[in-house]
Amino acid sequence: MSHSRRTYLLLTFLLAASFACAIPAIPMQDTGAISTAAAQTVIAGLTQNAQQVLPSATMETLPTPTFTFTVTSEAPAITASPTLTFTPLPIFTATSTVPLMSVSVPTNCRSGPGKVYGLQGALLVGETAEVYGRDPTNRYWYIRNPDSGAEFCWAWGEYATISGSPLLLPVLTPPPTPTPTMTPTPAPAFDLEFNNADTCSGWWMDLRVKNTGALSFKSVTIQIKDQVTEVELTSYADGFTNLDGCLKSATKDVLNPGDSFIISSPQFDYNPTGHDFRAIVTLCTEKGQKGACISKKTNFKP
Repeated sequence: MSHSRRTYLLLTFLLAASFACAIPAIPMQDTGAISTAAAQTVIAGLTQNAQQVLPSATMETLPTPTFTFTVTSEAPAITASPTLTFTPLPIFTATSTVPLMSVSVPTNCRSGPGKVYGLQGALLVGETAEVYGRDPTNRYWYIRNPDSGAEFCWAWGEYATISGSPLLLPVLTPPPTPTPTMTPTPAPAFDLEFNNADTCSGWWMDLRVKNTGALSFKSVTIQIKDQVTEVELTSYADGFTNLDGCLKSATKDVLNPGDSFIISSPQFDYNPTGHDFRAIVTLCTEKGQKGACISKKTNFKP
């Protein structure tokens, strides 16, 4: 129907235009005004038709969503946690072989790596001992003591054979060097006293000596002086001799600790009886007046 209406308007417009061209007697009006009016009429018709055909556009308002929050004051339920049970995993222990030490010569075992340490045992030929360490020089080995006493000790490795890989053993710090104990050196000692004057072709003095020390004596020096005549005589001898008048004499090679013996002085060629004498006797631990020597002096009057 709208198509027919458009066609009708168009025909009307064309008919009006043809009439205007066919009637010359009619005075001409303003063609611009006529065209404008015709165009306005056509546009108005088209607009009216379009309004009838197309509905008016309207803005539709969407509804605003409404959110409702509900607060519930219900306390949460308390649920007991289950008890966890842990099953330990099996432990695997690596089996390690401890090196063993044996010796071809009996070897001392000490409290430290060196002769300055005290003895604590010995590793004998045919025995073996477990080795647990070494000293920084790789000359001593820290072993389980094969004897009773300390559990571990240090053994010299000069004559040792060690199984396994001994250089993989840990290097241990040696214990502090012990303070050396000062062992007093035995000193020679003896007692000296006048015994008597004796004579044969000359005169001499018998002196008694007693070894009171820890060392034996093997040689002697006797110095004797007549302080009245200023005559002084000296004799040296290995061993000891006791002159007994003109008949016999006794000798002793070594004067051991605790021994007592009479020694005779050099002979005077006159009778010194009643004179003041001084005697100095030196005993030595070695022959030839060598070794450790000690001297004693005594004054007397025969």
